[in-house]
Amino acid sequence: MPPRLRKIALTAHVTFSVSWIGAVAVFLALALAGLNSQDSETVRAAYLSMELTGWLVIVPLGLAALLTGLVQSLGTVWGLARHYWVLIKLMMTVLATVVLLVHMQPIGHMADAVRQATLSDGELGGMRIQLVADAGAALVVLLVVVALSVFKPRGTTRYGRRRLRDSTPS
Repeated sequence: MPPRLRKIALTAHVTFSVSWIGAVAVFLALALAGLNSQDSETVRAAYLSMELTGWLVIVPLGLAALLTGLVQSLGTVWGLARHYWVLIKLMMTVLATVVLLVHMQPIGHMADAVRQATLSDGELGGMRIQLVADAGAALVVLLVVVALSVFKPRGTTRYGRRRLRDSTPS
């Protein structure tokens, strides 16, 4: 990939990734408000906002971060399968994206519940706690992915060592 295009792709990837983390942090704040607030309108607004934020912000940012990450790995010297940290980062991002898509179902359920009636204290308490826990876990996973990008732990895969050996002049 030419240097200018590589920088554009890297900028896009970093932007989508950081935005994804920020959107998940907002989602966590909304989940905490929905869990802890005594005001029924705040609870209603939180769960309706979580559904919109999920579908219109978090899911697109997650997919964009995954796609631009693939472009980055395939268009740079890091490669997709040359270094363990890249493979681990890819697996964690794919897993986070899949879990996010599955997680949108209970979010939709909560939004439907508040559309139909006001939640009383403790109603759907397990699901409300799950939304907080899942958002917190997602934030931790995304921060680990960032740490892998920054620290780039050493270790090439068998494929990476073979590629390096084959590209070294004898």
